Amino acid sequence: MSFNQDFDQHGAWRKQFALRLRLLSEWLADHDLMDPGVRDRLEQLQAQVKNDKIMVAFVAEFSRGKSELINAVFFAGYGRRIMPASAGRTTMCPTELGFDAEVSPCLRLLPIETRLQPQSLLDWRNAPDKWERVDLDVNDPKQLAKAIQKVAEVRRVSKSEATALGFWHENVPEDNPLVGSDGLIEVPKWRHALINMAHPLLKQGLVILDTPGLNAIGAEPELTVSLLPQAHAVVFILAADTGVTKSDLAIWRQHLAVLGEHNGSRLVVLNKIDTMWDDLSTPEQVQLQIASQRSDSADILGLSTHQVLAVSAQKGLLAKVNGDDTLLDASNLMALEAALGEGLLGQRRRILRSVVASGIQSLRHETGRLVHTRLRDLVEQVQELEGLRGKNAGVIKQMRLRIEQEQADFDASGAKIQAVRSVHLRLLKDLFALLSSTHLKAEVSELARALKQPGIKLGVRRAYGQTFERLRADLERSHKLAGDIQLMLEGSFKGLNAEYGFSLQAPTPPQLTHYVRELDLIEKSHLQYLSLGNTLRLAQPDFAERLARALMSRLRGVYDTAVNEVELWNKSAASQLDAQLRERRRNFSRRIEAVSRIQQAAGGLDERIRELQSLQADLHSVEVKLSELTDHLLVAPEEEPASVASA
Repeated sequence: MSFNQDFDQHGAWRKQFALRLRLLSEWLADHDLMDPGVRDRLEQLQAQVKNDKIMVAFVAEFSRGKSELINAVFFAGYGRRIMPASAGRTTMCPTELGFDAEVSPCLRLLPIETRLQPQSLLDWRNAPDKWERVDLDVNDPKQLAKAIQKVAEVRRVSKSEATALGFWHENVPEDNPLVGSDGLIEVPKWRHALINMAHPLLKQGLVILDTPGLNAIGAEPELTVSLLPQAHAVVFILAADTGVTKSDLAIWRQHLAVLGEHNGSRLVVLNKIDTMWDDLSTPEQVQLQIASQRSDSADILGLSTHQVLAVSAQKGLLAKVNGDDTLLDASNLMALEAALGEGLLGQRRRILRSVVASGIQSLRHETGRLVHTRLRDLVEQVQELEGLRGKNAGVIKQMRLRIEQEQADFDASGAKIQAVRSVHLRLLKDLFALLSSTHLKAEVSELARALKQPGIKLGVRRAYGQTFERLRADLERSHKLAGDIQLMLEGSFKGLNAEYGFSLQAPTPPQLTHYVRELDLIEKSHLQYLSLGNTLRLAQPDFAERLARALMSRLRGVYDTAVNEVELWNKSAASQLDAQLRERRRNFSRRIEAVSRIQQAAGGLDERIRELQSLQADLHSVEVKLSELTDHLLVAPEEEPASVASA
C-alpha cells in the first residue's frame, strides 16, 4: 500500500471517528448525561483527532533532488511538477505545505530582512500582514506551479548584509557561498514560506516541511531547534552516485543525528539511481553498486540498511504521470512510500489511537458512574416504597418528615463540601503557579541574559544546564504537588462517600514527569546547536536573540500542554462532585413527590413502584447503549467490515 493510500485510510478513520463522536455527544445530551466533565472530555477527544498533524520533513543539501521527490510522492496527480525542481530553480527557503480551512489557498512569504529583527518565526506567524501573499488556484496546475516558483527567488547583497543575515562568516570561509564578479552574494529572498492548499493529503492533516541546504538551515535557529525536532519523520536525501559527502555528513551530524532518542522515524533516500543505470553494466551489476552505496551510507550515518532506500524521484514522477508501471517499479518510489506509510504513519496512528482509547475509557467511566448513581437512587426509592405496603397514613406522613429532615441535613452540609473545594483550589493555585508563563520566564531569564551577552559565549552551555535542571526540578515539584492533591481528593471523596452515600472516585492524576523527556529533547537539540560550527553565529546579538525566543516558544508549548492536562483533571474531579450533588438533590425531590402522590391516592404506591422499575429498565438499556457507542469509537478501520468502514 502506498503512502497516499495509507494516509487516505487514516483520514477515513478520523472522519468516521468524528462522526461517531458527534453521535455519542448528541445521545449523551438527549439522555441528560452531558455534565461539564463529560463535555470537556468529548471536546478534548474531538480536538485531538481533528487537529492531529503529521509532519514529514525533507532535508538535503542542494541538488539532491529533494523537491523532485516531494513532487513524485505527493503531487504527481497534477500531471506536472508543482514544487520548483528544475536545474537552478530549487527551494531556497524553508517551506511548509499544509491546510487551514479558515485561510483561502495561498502562498505566504516572509522577507529575509526579518532576520534583522528579534522576533521569532512564531511571532511572525501571528503577524500575517508582514508576509507577502500570493493567491493560489489549486484547480490550475500551471498557475499553482508558477506561483510556488517564488520560493526559489534570491537576492544579491553585499558581504556586510550577507553577514548580518547569517549567510557569510569571515572565519569559516569553507561554508560561505560564492562571491559574484560584481562582489555581491546570492542569498534567499524569503526567510520562510507557508503554502496553504486543499490537497487531499494536506486536508487530512499532513504537513510537509521542505528545507534548503546546510547554509540556510544553520542560519535559522528556530528551524533546527524547533521545527525539525518536532517533525514526526525526517527524510534525508543523498545523491546515489556520491553517497554521503562532507556537506551531507555536516547536515546529518549537526541537525539530524540528535532528533529524539529513536532514529526509527528517519529515512535516508539515495536519489537519482537512474544515473547509475548503465548500458555497459548488467542489471545485476547496477543493483550490486546500489546495494553497496546503501550499506556504506547506513554505516556512516549509524542506521540500519532497511532505513536507507534507493530511488529515482524523477523517473518515479514521470512514471506516475504517464501511467508507466514498469518504470515506476524500476524507480523504487513505491518502496519509499510503503516505508513512509508503514513506519511514519503506522507509528503515528498507534500513538493517536492509544491516546484516544485512554480518553474514551475515561469518558465511559465518568458517564457510567453517573448512570450508576441514578440506578442506585432508583433501587433505594423502590426499596423505600416497598416498605410502605400495608402501612397507614401516619407511617407515610412520618416517612415524608424523615425525608425532609434528611434533605435539610444534606443542605446544611454545604459548608463541609465547600471546604473540600477550597483546599483543592488552594493547592491547584500553587500547581498552576509552577507551570505559569510568568514562572517559566523567570526560570529562563538567566539563560536569556547569557545568550544576549555580546561576543563569544563561553559560559552558555553551563547556563543551559542550570536552567534545564531548574525546569526539571519544577516539573518534579509539580508532579509531587499533583500527587498531594490526588491524595487529598481520595481522602475527601472517601469521607463524602461514607457520609452521604456518594460514589465519588478521584480521576487519574496527570503524569507531569512525562514532560521531563520533552525538556531533555529540547535541551539536547539546543546543546547540539551550540557546537563549534555555530560559535560565531552565536556571537551575533540578533542571532542569539532569535535562539532565545525559539527556546521560549518551544518551552511554552510544553508547559501549555501540561497545564491543559491539569485543567482537565481538575474539571473531571469538580464536575463529578457537582453531578452527584445535583443527582442527590433531584433524588430528594423525587422521593418527596412520590410520597405526596401516595398520600393523595390509595393506588399511587403500586403505580409509582412500576414507574421506578420502568426507569430502572431504561437505565440498564442506557448502560448497554453507552458501551456500544464507545466500543465503536475504539474500532480501527482495518478491524471494520468494508461496508461499515465506507459508510
